[in-house]
Parts: sequence; C-alpha cells; structure tokens
Amino acid sequence: MNTELSWVNEAWDKSLEKTLHNTARIGSGFPHASQNGVYQLEAPNWWTAGFWPGMLWLLYQESGQEQLKALAEECEVKLDEVLDGFERLDHDLGFMWTLTSVANYKLHGNEASRVRALKAANYLAARFNLRGQYIRAWNPWTEGERNEGVAIIDCCMNMPLLFWASHVSGDPRYAHVAEAHTDTVLKHFIRADGSVYHIVNFDPHTGEMLEGLGGQGYAPESAWSRGAAWAIYGLTLAYHHTGKDDYYQAAKRVANFFLSRLPEDSVPAWDFRAPDELRNLRDSSAGSCAASGLLLLADKSEGGDADVYRAGGERILKSLYENYGAWDVPAEEGLLLHGTSNYPQGTNIDVPLIYGDFFFVEGLARLKGWGPSYWE
Repeated sequence: MNTELSWVNEAWDKSLEKTLHNTARIGSGFPHASQNGVYQLEAPNWWTAGFWPGMLWLLYQESGQEQLKALAEECEVKLDEVLDGFERLDHDLGFMWTLTSVANYKLHGNEASRVRALKAANYLAARFNLRGQYIRAWNPWTEGERNEGVAIIDCCMNMPLLFWASHVSGDPRYAHVAEAHTDTVLKHFIRADGSVYHIVNFDPHTGEMLEGLGGQGYAPESAWSRGAAWAIYGLTLAYHHTGKDDYYQAAKRVANFFLSRLPEDSVPAWDFRAPDELRNLRDSSAGSCAASGLLLLADKSEGGDADVYRAGGERILKSLYENYGAWDVPAEEGLLLHGTSNYPQGTNIDVPLIYGDFFFVEGLARLKGWGPSYWE
C-alpha cells in the first residue's frame, strides 16, 4: 500500500475494534440507524438487513476473528424466515442476500448459501415488468396503495445478485433481466447532466414513463446525493458484469457530476440542489457508497480518468475517517457520523447509518487491494 495511504490501516483497525465492541450488544441483530449512540435493530425483512453481516464478513476476511464469521452466518440463517415467507420481499433482495449468502458462498463454498442466493435471485427476477422493462421496487406500504409502477435508482445495486445467478447457474435469463432493467435506468433515470431521479413511476400495464419523483431527495428535479452514489456504483458494476460501454459512459457521467458538486471536505450534502440553508446537512453514507464505486470505476478506467476517480474515492474516504469518524466517542456504536436517511420524511437525520459504515469498510478494503467484492 502507498505510504501516503497509511491512514487506511489506522481506519481499518479502528473499524475492527469498534465493530468487535458492538458485537457484544448487536450480536446477530439487524442494525439500521443509530439513535443517541445506539443502533436501533430492525426486523429481518428491513432492507438494510444485509449490511451488518456484510461488514462482519469484510472484517473477518483479514482479521480471522471467528466470532465475526459466526455472527454473519447467524444473520444469514435468520433471513430464511423472510425468504421463505415471500410476501415481505421486495427489490432489496440483492442488498440482503448478496452481502450474506453470496458472500458466504464466495468465501467458503457453502452450498446452503448458494441455494439461498439463487432463491432470492428468482424472487427478484420475478418482479420484472415486461412492458416497462423495470424491476418493481416496493410492495404496498399501506392497504390499498398502488405502487406496482414504481422503480427506484437504488435497485442498480440489486442487479449483481442476478448477474451472479446467471454465472453460477449457467442460465442467462437472470442477466437478461438485469440488463433490461439497467437499460431502463439509462433511458429514464439519468439526466443529461449526470444527476438522477430517485423514483420513476411507470404505467404498469403499458410501460409508459409517467413521472420522475424526488423520493428521498428535496424535489423531483433536485439531485439526491445517495441516489447518485447508487448510480455510480451500480452502473459500474453493470459494466463490470457485461462490458457494455453504455453503462461505463453513464457511470462516468454520474461520477463527474458527483465529484464536481462536492464541498471543501469532499463529503456530499444530502441533496446537491437543496436550498442553501439545507445544504450543510451532509450524508456520510452517500460519500462512502460513492467512494467505493469510484474506486471500482477507477479500476475499470485508464489514464487520467482512472487517476481522477481513484483520487476522488480516496479523498472522500480520508475525509470520512478524519472528520466524520466516531472513533473517539465510545458511547456511539456507529462508525461514521452525519448520515441522512430520509429528510423529506424526517427520519434518521444526522445520525450514523449501517450502510454508511459498510461502504466505508468496503472502500478501505478496496484501498488495501482486496477484491473482488461480493458485488463482483
């Protein structure tokens, strides 16, 4: 590792130390957001259920700490009730089973994990709307709600589960669905300047695009930073799995937009187009996710582009470590402070978020030269 990146080892060691401490309380639970220093545990069907075990797997790979492996496997088994229950599943199957079952299978060849992940891939592929060429995001949140036409940018990160399923099964249909959905992202989610919609609503019967929505961003035409991060990383992964240049060019367009809007400390505002009085509210999770994606994009690029994306990813992660880390706050379980989950709904604002912690650790792993990641 470059001596200029010696801080990476420090950040890794502190992440491992804090996580080991957290296991005493969290165990094989499913943390989401930290409130008053304590990670709130969600039901196994919540979309973030994969990030804690995914982080345990990352830290286990280098440390060999068996308790991390054991807890990650316990989390995976607990998810069986969700997988077999079916009705509580939505598009977040990729987030949940890529970081648990695919990770376990890649690391240890666990056959039960392979079967779990293939089941999850089947359920995910079954959400594909043929007319609109998109994967439906959510099931109804309330009785009578109609959201069968809704797709969201986050789903880019669920496509690696389908690419993996095609690879291990030899059946190209999973990848066909993933590519069709990604093509729809390019057509309807990515704006000319590289900013993205969080939500696009389609007519589920005809496939016609009806409207773009702001979702967790400030407004329909604003620029939610975590949405851009999902796009940078997800499109780069799609390029990795397919070699399609359209995906690569779109990932670069979003990455250039993201990097050009970063403030002085390189950690993004929760929405790049939020009013000035709200611009100082940051989202460390958007920063860490984008950073890991930028490092992968750098590996897929050449010359000056590779230098720009690698430097951008390193700069974000270093700032997160130096300016946003809770290393000296023993009463705080989260690794990174100042995450923003859902500002429009007023939930989990300016708090640590488990996915922010995961992508930070994953970004460090990339800087340490590990790979491929579970998504690849």
